[in-house]
Amino acid sequence: MSFETLGLAPELVRALGEIGYTSPTPIQAEAIPLVLAGHDLMGGAQTGTGKTAAFALPLLQKIAAGTTSARGPRKPRALVLTPTRELAVQVHDSLRAYGKHLKFNSTTVYGGAGMQPQVDALRRGVDILIACPGRLLDHMQQRSVDLSQVEMLVLDEADRMLDMGFLPSIRRILDRLPKQRQTLLFSATFEDDIRKLALDFLREPKEVQVAVRNAVAASVTHVMHPVDGSRKRDLLVDLLSQRWQDQILVFGRTKHGCNRLAEQIGKAGISAVAIHGNKSQAQRLKALRDFKSGDARVLVATDVAARGLDIPLLPLVINYDLPMVAEDYIHRIGRTGRAGASGEAISLVEADQAPLLRQIQRLLKTEVALVEVDGYAPTRPIRMGNDGPSGGRAAGNGAPRRGQGQPRGNGGHGGNGGNAGNGGNGERSGRPAQRHARRPHAGNGGGHAHAGPKAHGGGQRDGGNRGGERNGTR
Repeated sequence: MSFETLGLAPELVRALGEIGYTSPTPIQAEAIPLVLAGHDLMGGAQTGTGKTAAFALPLLQKIAAGTTSARGPRKPRALVLTPTRELAVQVHDSLRAYGKHLKFNSTTVYGGAGMQPQVDALRRGVDILIACPGRLLDHMQQRSVDLSQVEMLVLDEADRMLDMGFLPSIRRILDRLPKQRQTLLFSATFEDDIRKLALDFLREPKEVQVAVRNAVAASVTHVMHPVDGSRKRDLLVDLLSQRWQDQILVFGRTKHGCNRLAEQIGKAGISAVAIHGNKSQAQRLKALRDFKSGDARVLVATDVAARGLDIPLLPLVINYDLPMVAEDYIHRIGRTGRAGASGEAISLVEADQAPLLRQIQRLLKTEVALVEVDGYAPTRPIRMGNDGPSGGRAAGNGAPRRGQGQPRGNGGHGGNGGNAGNGGNGERSGRPAQRHARRPHAGNGGGHAHAGPKAHGGGQRDGGNRGGERNGTR
């Protein structure tokens, strides 16, 4: 199948060819004809499946057709809502690349950037507006944007927006849009709250599902290295040194921790940059540019980067800190193994993280190799208990060892113990970081639950000040 057979305009097909896209992905092949036919759509697709082009290409074709009868300065005819600034910028860049042979104006509005340049761009007139909900509400309140001519609405990564607490803002925005419009909703999952949102605002939508919930690419290899917390940084530097030829994304848990880790990696002679919610938009964009260009070989990120980052052919993701929630492991490693390429996910695991490790293995529906690295054997084993895929194995004393990058040996057998996962100061935009620490999963040995401390501080949502919609740590 080719893009021509989907009914796309020659200008779009030409731009796709120049980019190097020759055939559509499954989500594109199914969604594009439905959108061109005018249907509302619920698209189930993980990041990396080509979902941006699935809505951007037909959107551009419809906008280029010039069906509006509006006079005067151009008002937005298409609105794309995204959960993060990074995703807004990437959608905008994709639209410009796909539509390079078409005539249209587009702009982005998001927090962390000045209001006035955005106001000026809106006053000059735009056809396509890509926005984060919080900042768009600011413009609506200041009457600097007129959404009365919107013909197409896209909710990109709707599950993430709901996860971040944007539902009230989304409802306020959608209530101000014309009732006669085409609405496209894309989500990695179709939970009940997503379906309720679709029922409220979509008209007889067609449904396209090309990804199973919590699915991971089969081309990704998962490895867990047991290690004491005091040795994690040294082990990370050793792993990075062995993979000197690769660009590597490293996930940390806190903003301060990511900054410190990037500095420590740099002192070891490895170029690294950090990205998280406390960075300004200019700093975040520069960090991404440096990483993509190869000026920085390592990008250290909080979960703010787990969704929406478009880094092609990333060979390795390292979880320096495991995520607070097992599902976020899936989102993190979604940065590698994309478009059929092979990838690797390495996690550094401490002894008291066995319950979280069991949850991750249940999501993956496979047993992840626990491989000791020579010289970094932990003082306490990771006891998996007998309710996960690992049976009763204890990693740490009898686990396979890895010397020069190769596993060897056989796993031993351990008991049923396990402590509940600790809470902590996660970066969970729009909801308390301690939420999941209130529901620890103890092992069968009757471990003790330690609820993490409440996180403090008021982060910014999209750069605005309204409570509940934040990019920072609560």
